Amino acid sequence: MVNLLGLEADTVAPRNILFLGGTGVISAAAAERAVALGHRVAILNRGQSGKPVPDGTEVLHADIRDPAAVRNVLAGREFDAVADFITFTPDQARANIGLFRGRTGQYVFISTASAYQKPPARLPILESTPLKNPFWQYSRDKIACEDVLFEAYRRDDFPVTVVRPSHTYDRTRVGLVGGWTDIHRMRTGQPVMVHGDGTSLWTVTHARDFAKAFVGLLGRPQAVGESYTITSDEYLPWNHIYRLFARAAGVSEPELVHVASETIAAHGAGYSPHLGPSLLGDRAHSVVFDNSKIKSLVPGYTATIPFAEGTREIINWYESHPELQVVDQEFMDLSDRLISWARRAG
Repeated sequence: MVNLLGLEADTVAPRNILFLGGTGVISAAAAERAVALGHRVAILNRGQSGKPVPDGTEVLHADIRDPAAVRNVLAGREFDAVADFITFTPDQARANIGLFRGRTGQYVFISTASAYQKPPARLPILESTPLKNPFWQYSRDKIACEDVLFEAYRRDDFPVTVVRPSHTYDRTRVGLVGGWTDIHRMRTGQPVMVHGDGTSLWTVTHARDFAKAFVGLLGRPQAVGESYTITSDEYLPWNHIYRLFARAAGVSEPELVHVASETIAAHGAGYSPHLGPSLLGDRAHSVVFDNSKIKSLVPGYTATIPFAEGTREIINWYESHPELQVVDQEFMDLSDRLISWARRAG
């Protein structure tokens, strides 16, 4: 078995790391960071996403849901750390335990901060905050995955580390309920629907900031058997988040209309089955996180990209890719209906 190294994040000897996934928002940023620090990074995926893998990585093609194919492509290989971004159900977690037991010194499972108690009984949210989300099946499945993996750690010393990110973005993600459609509404002078009263606090983290902490915990033996929240320390009211996007898009003062999250959930089910659960199970609640634990493991970690800068990066990206400026007519219609209802009710 490859031994783990417990050195400083930016001064370690090269590690041998496998990413399951590697082309998503946070996985791509983490892979880029790892390569930049001199680690040897292999990415295992099906090669069907159409997204390029980060430069300097080795690409291994196999479907993680096909154990025989994975064993074939990984034959004879061991890793200091395996980072799993693509496990979502307990059955998948059990299968991966079988695949990677004895093959890695650390198995890092990317869970979600939406697994934390909703609504939270206290802030800030800590790693010790209970895991309970009655609103969102996605979160409950991630909790079940954690249960499976920690049981394997307790029973068989399976070297799991759990990471719980919250809203993590890069330049390709408009983190509003309506995505680019909300930007379109602002620019064309149309009112924009904001869930609740817009004052609940939300934590937003740039993927490059997340990657600094994430790569810093890879290969650290003291992280095995532990869970870590990784977010920025910037938390903003939703009203301000919408206004930051508006300013980045050249709109001085958007018209924000507040609609109860429960109303959006009830009427938005036909638009998207995920809209209501993601609101009631996450975005409708204030989330402020205590990052002391990850900072104690990765000295010097701090998120340095403010969301005001992030929104400008996002808008600039979309301006340079006009083909991505897609207006969703169904969401336009939903917004119009609920905004009209809210105004009548008010």
